[in-house]
Amino acid sequence: MFELLMPGTLMAVGPTSMIVIAVVALIIFGPKKLPQFGRAMGSTLKEFKNATKGLASDDDDDDDDDKNKKQKKIESQDAQS
Repeated sequence: MFELLMPGTLMAVGPTSMIVIAVVALIIFGPKKLPQFGRAMGSTLKEFKNATKGLASDDDDDDDDDKNKKQKKIESQDAQS
């Protein structure tokens, strides 16, 4: 059905669409609540970014720990020989 309304695109969000979304949000939330809503969205995105960054660094730490363990095992085997 969406293809009938927008042939050749898959729900593309262009500048016109962004303006329409902003106007609708302004009408729904009002000029006083819109900055609060924007701040809340910004802080949510910031927390999400920090959480995902922590997950990625945890994976890197695990890989580093595995490499260190393997290196120590090799060194201990060389020392015993």
